[in-house]
Amino acid sequence: MRITCPICGARDSREFSYRGAALALQRPAPDAGDDAWADYVHLRENPAGDTRELWYHEGGCGAWIVVTRNTVTHEVRSAELAAEVAR
Repeated sequence: MRITCPICGARDSREFSYRGAALALQRPAPDAGDDAWADYVHLRENPAGDTRELWYHEGGCGAWIVVTRNTVTHEVRSAELAAEVAR
């Protein structure tokens, strides 16, 4: 799989580290209890199709990148600097 870094250009995915879904998770209150914290840490969506993911260009420029990728075909549809992505 190739990811196009907005700074460095197209690179092999082995230069990047996957960091998870690029979405804001609602962090439980410190006293929310074990079940709430277990859900927060371990339960994630696993959709088939387009997803937005956070990747770190570890073997390159060190940029944080939001990659839109199809989880079925692994086709990378876009890659944007995380700092420039609208929240």
